Amino acid sequence: MDTRRLFRTSALALVTAALMISGCTSGSSSPSASAAGGGTAPSDALRPYYEQQLKWRPCGVSGFDCATMKAPLDYAEPAGDSIKLAVARKKATGPGKRLGTLQVNPGGPGGSAVDYLQGYAGIGYPAPVRARYDMVAVDPRGVARSEPVTCLTGKEMDEYTQVDQTPDDAGEKSRLAASLKDFAKGCEKRSGEILPHVSTVEAARDMDILRAVLGDEKLSYVGASYGTFLGATYAELFPERVGRLVLDGAMDPSLPSRQMNRDQTGGFETAFQSFAADCVKRKDCPLGTTSAADASRRLKAFFARLDAKPVETGESRELGESLATTGVIAAMYDEAAWPQLRQALTDAMAGDGASLLALADSYYERDSDGAFANLMFANAAVNCLDLPPAFSDPKAVESALPDFEKASPVFGKGFAWASLNCAYWPTPATGKPHPIEANGAAPVVVVGTTRDPATPYKWAQGLAGQLSSGRLLTYEGDGHTAYGRGSDCIDTAINTYLLEGTVPPENKRCS
Repeated sequence: MDTRRLFRTSALALVTAALMISGCTSGSSSPSASAAGGGTAPSDALRPYYEQQLKWRPCGVSGFDCATMKAPLDYAEPAGDSIKLAVARKKATGPGKRLGTLQVNPGGPGGSAVDYLQGYAGIGYPAPVRARYDMVAVDPRGVARSEPVTCLTGKEMDEYTQVDQTPDDAGEKSRLAASLKDFAKGCEKRSGEILPHVSTVEAARDMDILRAVLGDEKLSYVGASYGTFLGATYAELFPERVGRLVLDGAMDPSLPSRQMNRDQTGGFETAFQSFAADCVKRKDCPLGTTSAADASRRLKAFFARLDAKPVETGESRELGESLATTGVIAAMYDEAAWPQLRQALTDAMAGDGASLLALADSYYERDSDGAFANLMFANAAVNCLDLPPAFSDPKAVESALPDFEKASPVFGKGFAWASLNCAYWPTPATGKPHPIEANGAAPVVVVGTTRDPATPYKWAQGLAGQLSSGRLLTYEGDGHTAYGRGSDCIDTAINTYLLEGTVPPENKRCS
């Protein structure tokens, strides 16, 4: 298991599963508009970037165009090297007056916005929104097609994902720490030049260049999961350029890494309890039919058996505790995956780990040939740059284990040890936790789901309360994020805001 504070939309996770199985780097991440080229016009040094012309070409799925945009590698030295960023677009289909551009981001950090646009948003967002906005996505720096961070080979990643992340003795703790160090060293070896320049602050500045290049006076944007932090950071940098922002499945930027990881541990526990309560009502539940508490005990006991003796999967990899835990976590992102998880657990408990392994592979974005997307590499690179590490060494993790295991008896130990990854990162963090107010910004809609596993509901409450113009929209339900996932109430409120500029009523709740 490797959680690495992975925040991405359930839509992206489900698309991936279907395919598989079915801080400013110059020294501060507390941004200022003037340093970022804010105000009414960019600085002279940034002007060539803001005035560049994109050359669009057909690409990917029919109806989409792609282009390459340049941005400074280091915003502190904009006259220095540049970085190339992949951009995709689907033009407004009509009818109705075009409202401009709607940028989208699916989260991660490390999720490909281009893939999200072409695989979901550009064809799956509500038709009235696609009719009146050009839908646009840019892969953030270090992600997918935008000079991606690379750390390990496919074989090395397979070994890495199978390392025991619930160590029981000194030897296992040493092997876990060594694997995290090797991961960090691999990133430095293969991507050392870009590692200091993949912060969320820099990605937000790139979004402003794209806004200008596309001819929009203000940014309209739907960010999901980690994309909410990206959108909130943009609002902090450029409050006067905020148009209609939707932040769905919100993160709380005021939280330090340790608290964030602990909260997310509790979020997955809440989601699992919801799954378990549903499961035990069904005759085919592999975790029993008595109670959610008994289901938790049975799952924990199953993980312990896998820790001692992995099961076969029909390929060279066995299903041990780490991969099995990741498979369960992957299914927590959307309740639509619960039937798949029930079957996968049934099979694994009978000695066939193939289906649960496939769920884990979907989480890691590993294809059938053993190649990995750069999701986990970029995820670590951004997270470790944005915030100081949760823990400094294994002893610090050990002292925090009771707190994490209280948050989740099933997942707590693994989540705590996974939070050690940034302790060995080669590039010091440039960001720090702080509330984002974005004074002067237009109204920003913050969406929270009450039983969200990856971004707990209280984070949405926190961000909406920090933003000077935040408006909280609540979905009472399961899964990660809410827009476009079946709630007419949520979709109508967000569509009305995007199309008419009318924010949802205060304290609006949907189910």
